[in-house]
Order: sequence, then structure tokens, then C-alpha cells
Amino acid sequence: MPVSLQTTSLVSSNSFGQLFTVTTFGESHGPAIGCVIDGCPPGLPIAVEEFRADLDRRATGKSRHTSQRREADEIEILSGVYEGKTTGTPIALLIRNTDQRSKDYGDIAQSFRPGHADYTYWQKYGIRDPRGGGRSSARETTMRVAAGVIAKKWLAERHGVRVRGYLSQIGEITPGSFDWAAVEQNPFFWPDAHDVPTLESYMDALRKSGDSVGARVNVVADGVPPGWGEPIYGKLDGDLAAALMSINAVKGVEIGDGFEVVAQHGSQHRDEITMDGFASNHAGGILGGISTGQAVVASMALKPTSSILIPGRSVNLAGEPVDVVTKGRHDPCVGIRATPIAEAMMALVLMDHALRHRAQCGDVGEMSPRIP
Repeated sequence: MPVSLQTTSLVSSNSFGQLFTVTTFGESHGPAIGCVIDGCPPGLPIAVEEFRADLDRRATGKSRHTSQRREADEIEILSGVYEGKTTGTPIALLIRNTDQRSKDYGDIAQSFRPGHADYTYWQKYGIRDPRGGGRSSARETTMRVAAGVIAKKWLAERHGVRVRGYLSQIGEITPGSFDWAAVEQNPFFWPDAHDVPTLESYMDALRKSGDSVGARVNVVADGVPPGWGEPIYGKLDGDLAAALMSINAVKGVEIGDGFEVVAQHGSQHRDEITMDGFASNHAGGILGGISTGQAVVASMALKPTSSILIPGRSVNLAGEPVDVVTKGRHDPCVGIRATPIAEAMMALVLMDHALRHRAQCGDVGEMSPRIP
């Protein structure tokens, strides 16, 4: 799904970005998945080892609360890097699939799983890969995270931007308090360490029931300078919303206060400006589609996965009624490992907009006054 509406040519929607462009390929149970990154500036130091941390954060099988599929996720850099630095030419990354169990999907090859893309893929293409959902599998997001590693590093080194996220809700459970230091210390990316035992018990009971639940992930970019974004069709918040919505299972995206603005008054919502800076950040760091210099804040809502053990009504390819039970290795809550994916998508959008801003307005500089 293209991130921007300013696409100048019609292409199959496996690429996004304008100056910093990412194209992903591969299926969940194919031999490999990969991506091609075009537009990365030359001279950025990058090594295979730098992908490991974020790929591990996204990976399945790291706790009993996610799918038990265990992929090695070893990155191969095929092009675009020479002697440890990007060359400015397309960067090709590849990860070979090593832990497929395609036989788990034999029973559903002739039917449509309710709540999945099986039916829509069939209607669009007239053929589908039932193994793990094929192209619609969250396995594809591995390459987004890999590309995001490059974007995160460039943003940090060039502009001092830091992108990080956390799980802000599972089902009806929300954090009792907030501490960034706690986020990376538990398998949920949860900002309150005291809540973790409650989450463990909740997920254990949910898994035993054979059901699933939804979640909410928040992602924040600190250090974004003012001026990034476009005023109309290339709005920073519009491109960010499209990028987050393109993630598997995401059904809602909010920027700043999001839908809470419905109940707010203008006197409450507007972010007043003082000599010490903005008094609030209800807008999520974006006004008129352009960054304000405040933290860019977004959140996304992920639906409960439909790959569950509880039978669901559907039809088969012959149009006959069937009950579908999805066996195999699945996440009872896909939101648990979605935090690094959300971070990657925000980083990719920000880097694309940074390069676009530099191309058009690089000689403008920040205007006075600069709000702290």
C-alpha cells in the first residue's frame, strides 16, 4: 500500500515512500522474504549485526504468549552496501524462511477462514496461497522492521530523532503507570512492570480458551524538527496513518489525541504557545500536515486474530457451508509483537519526509522563532 497519495505512476502496491522507497516481497511459507530499499543516502555505516536486536523484538517464539514459530531471521545484504557503508544504490535484504509447517494449513486450503484475507485474495486474484496466509501473513512485516533499522539509524545520526513504542492496551487492560525503562524488560513491551504478572495470567487463560484478543500500540518520535511534511496530499500525519494502517490486523489509527478530540472543546484542544514552548501536544506534533518540533505521537488498534481454535462458520470453494477451525502456531494477541513494526513504519515515513523536505526546502533552514 503506497504511503503517499502523490504517486506519479501506477504500480502494484508492494512499495511505499517517494524518495526513500521500500518494496517488500515473499510469502509466509515461501523459500524467503525480502525487500529492496531505494533512495538511502550514501555513506551510512550498516552491518548485518545491527539488524538483530529489532528482528528479535519482532520475532515469534520468544515467549509462550506468541506464535511458537521459530525463524532464524538471518539477514543477508545482497546489494547497496560496500565495505560496511551504503553506496546510494538500491539495498537488497533477504531472509530465508527456515521453520515453515505448511501441513498445518492443509485443512483450510479449500475453505475461507472468517476474518482473514482468504476470501478477498480469492476474489481479487482468482488464486491464493493458503500456507500461513501467504502474502497477507504478518511474516511480511519482518522486512519492514529490517528496513526500519536503516531508517532509525539515519534519523538518529543525521537529526537526533529517536523512535520508540509500547503496548498501551491488551483487551480491557491498560497500564497502571508509565515508565519507558520498563518497556524493554518484559515480553509485552508494557510500560508498567507491576502489571506484567496480571498480563501473564490473562494471556495464559486466553490461550487455554482457544480465543484471541485485540491490542493498542503507541509509537512516539522524539527530536523531529519542525517543517517536515506537506500541506495537503503529502501530509506527515496522512502518510503516517496510511503506513500504520498498512500493518496486518490494524483497524484504526490515531494521531495525537485521536478520537478523544470529539469530546474536547477548542479551548482545551489547541496547543497554546508560550515563551517556554508548547503548553500541550494534543495534535501529536503535527499541524497542517507539517511537524511542529514536538514529539510525533500516533497509536494503532489491532484486531483479535481470527486464527483460533473455536469453530467459525464459513463456506468452501464449492459454496458449501463449513465450520473452520484454525490449527497450527498462531498469536493469541498479535499486538504483543507489533511495537517494533509500528516503530519501523514511523521511522520509514519520517526518513522519507526528511529527504523530501531536504530536496525542496533544504536551503530554508529553521525559521525564527524556534519554539523550545
